Amino acid sequence: MNFSTALIIDDEPDICFLLGIVLKQKKYSVVNSNSLMDGKQKLSSVRPGLLFLDNQLPDGSGLGEIISIRKEFPEMKIILMSAHDGSTEKKTALQNGADLFLSKPLSQESIESSIEKLFKK
Repeated sequence: MNFSTALIIDDEPDICFLLGIVLKQKKYSVVNSNSLMDGKQKLSSVRPGLLFLDNQLPDGSGLGEIISIRKEFPEMKIILMSAHDGSTEKKTALQNGADLFLSKPLSQESIESSIEKLFKK
């Protein structure tokens, strides 16, 4: 597990760009993926310590993958991101093993706050 590396799985280039800027300021190496399939392959090869996972991807649901990702990478911190800020979705994400739920649209402040919350636990 490479705790200084973050993987972003999101199909929106603007989200990847913003997350990348903030994470690099926090001294993370950043790897991007724009699909669930590619992201799962990168999980195995990169073995990041932090994962930002979008819920709605062109080839599947991030929410549906959390359980299997958590089983394979129990020490990795997982933040599920979604434009749908429903309490049911948030509850399911946390029950499935996400460490945090982050609502879109993202801001630099919300990203920094999420990272701080993760590592205060």
